Amino acid sequence: MTKSRQQVAEPAAHFAEPTRRLSPVGAVAIIVGIVIGAGIFKTPSMVAGVTGDAGWMILAWILGGVISLAGALCYAELATTYPHAGGDYHFLGRAFGRQVAFLYAWAKATVINTGSIALLAFVFGDYLSKVIDLGPHSSAIWAVGIVVVLTIVNLIGLHAASWVQTLLTVIEVSGLICVGVAGMVLAGSTPVTSEAFTSTPSLGMFGLAMVFVLLTYGGWNEAAYISAEVRGGRRAIVPVIVFSIVIITVIYVFVNIAILAGMGLQGLADSKAIAADLMGKAFGPWGERALGIFVAISALTSINATMIVGARSNFALGRDWPALRFMGHWHAGRSSPIRAYLIQSVISLALVGLGIWQTDGFEVMVEFTAPVFWIFLFLVGVSLFVMRVRDPNADRPFRVPLYPLTPALFCLTCAYLAYSSIVYAASKNAVHISMLVMAVGVMALLLTHRVKPSKVV
Repeated sequence: MTKSRQQVAEPAAHFAEPTRRLSPVGAVAIIVGIVIGAGIFKTPSMVAGVTGDAGWMILAWILGGVISLAGALCYAELATTYPHAGGDYHFLGRAFGRQVAFLYAWAKATVINTGSIALLAFVFGDYLSKVIDLGPHSSAIWAVGIVVVLTIVNLIGLHAASWVQTLLTVIEVSGLICVGVAGMVLAGSTPVTSEAFTSTPSLGMFGLAMVFVLLTYGGWNEAAYISAEVRGGRRAIVPVIVFSIVIITVIYVFVNIAILAGMGLQGLADSKAIAADLMGKAFGPWGERALGIFVAISALTSINATMIVGARSNFALGRDWPALRFMGHWHAGRSSPIRAYLIQSVISLALVGLGIWQTDGFEVMVEFTAPVFWIFLFLVGVSLFVMRVRDPNADRPFRVPLYPLTPALFCLTCAYLAYSSIVYAASKNAVHISMLVMAVGVMALLLTHRVKPSKVV
């Protein structure tokens, strides 16, 4: 029996390994591209309406950057101590065992990453349809098309995917700068004053504002999946993560200050599409159309970056579970997990199909992904405490500062967002579907135990 099991586990050792081919600039582009998505074009109005004060609104965005940095520092310690293409999956496996790691990888493959890809594909389709309308199902056609096209780009290899990601991120950030410039132009021609810290929102309302803010900051944790591929060794990932969060925070705060200057707090709170309204007011109809293209590119950037890290989670799952070894193939020449990309694409397209039959595909995908995402992110934060106790002598090139306060802040934030997202989605059908998918994951876990998994390394 022992010999038989050993023979089953051996093929995993012959797979090609990820190599350090990703430049730090490319890594920053991937992280910034994941985080800065379509959310920044939607959530400022929500945050303004909830806080009811310009000062508290800007403070919420700054605090969002601080909390995200706290989480990023936790991930920096985990990623430099245990660099692996499996990212969070690998950390959870070491801290809580392979059963929990399997369920997380299952969630990433079927709910979190693929749901995010479908969500962003709908945003891309909605906005690009305003530029090029393909008929009654234009948004869905664009959504399906972009998932297929970007999958092909990533199948070509990491170099092509990284180059495309860098280019898209530059265009995306340029679009946000244009929004900021539009706000400054309006502020210069027709100044609008917004009082700061004249009224204080309740703790519950400010907490709700932080939910929107942190959802907009979401995605920086995906840096863990590229930690084993960044050139420069384990220490290189720390400045990549920190620099990415700083860039994102500066951009978000600048955009919100500019919008406030151009539209005022009430104008911002009343707008349903603040960026389009601002660009239209400053530059006319062509500005609104240009904004539609920028939003589409923002979604496009996040889709591509999410595909890059999501496929690596599937790859890690296939490496450690021989029953799923078909996903654990790494194409050394292209530096890419080809089969993992194909599986991810099929599931994403299926979720796009699910969203087509709903009133709002974007909203359905938010309800589908958020509860599962925050629950597992909380567990990743806890894993830092677990590994400090269980593996105290490990070589840690980077240690999170102000331990244990920094990871405690991160864990408490994740727990609150998990609770809030569950309450928000409790009455929706999508969350029931995601729970059903996770139940199927439990059954899949039981089936995989028929074949002994190889050791997590």
